[in-house]
Amino acid sequence: MSKDILKELPPEERENLLKTLKDRFQRNMQRHNGLEWSPIQAKLETNAEKLWSLQQMESTGGEPDVAGFDRSAGEYLFFDCAAQSPAGRRSICYDQEGLAKREKEGLQPNGSAVGMAEMMRIALLTEEQYLKLQQIEPFDTKSACWLKTPADIRELGGALFAERRFGRVFICSNTAPCFYQARGFRGMLKI
Repeated sequence: MSKDILKELPPEERENLLKTLKDRFQRNMQRHNGLEWSPIQAKLETNAEKLWSLQQMESTGGEPDVAGFDRSAGEYLFFDCAAQSPAGRRSICYDQEGLAKREKEGLQPNGSAVGMAEMMRIALLTEEQYLKLQQIEPFDTKSACWLKTPADIRELGGALFAERRFGRVFICSNTAPCFYQARGFRGMLKI
């Protein structure tokens, strides 16, 4: 699937998604203090491809919501805000290299975090973004999420993941081919 192909939602699906996002935004004001929905909706309505990505986040259980605003770039930051790692993105390896190794061993993960994020046209959360999200409210108390892993760690075969346990956030490492039923990934989209 080429990234050059325009991704657009049918009108009814687009309207349903905008309603879902607005309702979630209004129910969770603690995630975006000081922001208003109208300018966000205006940006969304002029960006069909970003709406398509948000629909991908929604349909895989991410419950995307605005959880930040980058003033210097003038961009709203949508994060997966489901209480646990998105259910439609679990049992996955970190990247394609890890996935290929598992498939060679005859195991069948559901894909890779990096590959799914690229297909959805979203970014995996960094350590810093994940920690900021956890300051808003507790996430991943029964699950875990792969994080964007620095190249030096990945070159050594490792990959980072994070979770909240015992009232604390833990950033941990594992090998990239590992996959667990409750480990998925959270994404972020700038609009």
